[in-house]
Amino acid sequence: MVDQPALKPGPKPELVIASGNSGKLRELQAMLQPLGWQIHSQNDWQIEKAEENGLSFIENALIKARHAAALCGLPALGDDSGLVVDALAGAPGIRSARYAGEAANDAANNSKLLEAMQGIPAELRSAHFYCAMAFVRDAHDPAPLIAIGQWQGSILAAPRGSGGFGYDPLFWLEEQQCASAELPPEEKNRISHRGQALAFMVRQLRNVSFS
Repeated sequence: MVDQPALKPGPKPELVIASGNSGKLRELQAMLQPLGWQIHSQNDWQIEKAEENGLSFIENALIKARHAAALCGLPALGDDSGLVVDALAGAPGIRSARYAGEAANDAANNSKLLEAMQGIPAELRSAHFYCAMAFVRDAHDPAPLIAIGQWQGSILAAPRGSGGFGYDPLFWLEEQQCASAELPPEEKNRISHRGQALAFMVRQLRNVSFS
């Protein structure tokens, strides 16, 4: 019997993450590892970020994904997430990263949120993080994959913890009895809004065909 030659494994699928946020990139790259894909950041191409002019997290996630796919020439994963505070009629919402202005940093956004929440009693400080993800095979993909996640909590009167990014120091988790910024990274990745959305997205990506 003639031995059959061993089949060489094909190239790994490639994926670009449509974000320039270092904290978000760090979390997404860690959570995407089980796929075994080659994961890139749009920063590798030094492209300008997309204009987020959608009216919802899902619209903005798609805008980011299509923008990155068009400029990088690879399948892309767009993520749009933010903090939704009930007492503030849903603010900061889709403007979470720009709550204190277009060039605002995390400290400025957190400061503005604390100011907006002054005088609001503990029982009315409920909030949730929301994440929408969109995967496109190319910029014109008519059937993008969508995944969402929500993470319930409340807003603290003062920051706690030094981990995470964004509003994590102000987001209190009743079940864990700590702020999001006090969670170990692996625990946050497992239970957060982004972790929930990405877990569902990864299950869908395992079945993606590029043929």
